[in-house]
Amino acid sequence: MKTNKNTARIAGLVYLVVVITGMFSLAYVPQKLIDWGDSGATFNNIAAGSSLFRWGIYSSIVCYVAFAFLPLVLYRLLRTVNESHARAMVILALVSVPLSFINLQHKYAALTLTAKEPFLQGVSTGDLQNRLMFSLHQYNDGILLATVFWGLWLFPFGLLVYRSGFIPKLFGILLMLGCIGYLVNFTGNTLVENYSKSGVGKYARMFPAVAEIGICLWLLIIGFKIKRNEV
Repeated sequence: MKTNKNTARIAGLVYLVVVITGMFSLAYVPQKLIDWGDSGATFNNIAAGSSLFRWGIYSSIVCYVAFAFLPLVLYRLLRTVNESHARAMVILALVSVPLSFINLQHKYAALTLTAKEPFLQGVSTGDLQNRLMFSLHQYNDGILLATVFWGLWLFPFGLLVYRSGFIPKLFGILLMLGCIGYLVNFTGNTLVENYSKSGVGKYARMFPAVAEIGICLWLLIIGFKIKRNEV
């Protein structure tokens, strides 16, 4: 039981790193620096706030490294519930890691475009601004692809939590709804023009946010309570 409590708290700690760094890089930094309707303002913001932009890249790397370890720790915690579901959880989660790392090249490209490198001196400011926005849109498209697996891994994770008997079933339900939320957003953004303006995405994003923050805090603070006999 003590080992399980320790494993649960380690999982909670790793999850907390993922949540904090993810919120910083995916929400805080873009909100501060990027204006999707004004390429000039975005260019100037990133050029002036390059340190914040770099910290955003660095926090993304920390996030993805932590996320690579998270399903492995959760596997140790939940494999006795269902081995095949636990393996599926790990595989689906880990697939997103190389996709996420490769996608960061677009942020490095954006940083280069705003750094006034000598080889870019012959390029007009307007062209640089357009290329910057293109790089940022490519990055967002890469994130959209990664959300497929950010969502899919939550379903076996939620199923394991729901059937575990030692973690509240509510978290299992929320995690499976989080999976649906991610997939709804991916489908909407891919198939529906102006989906981002519909308001549906805002509500769909709430499910994974509530689910993942909730299970993170429960594992970290409340810990692990055995409600059934274990082998």
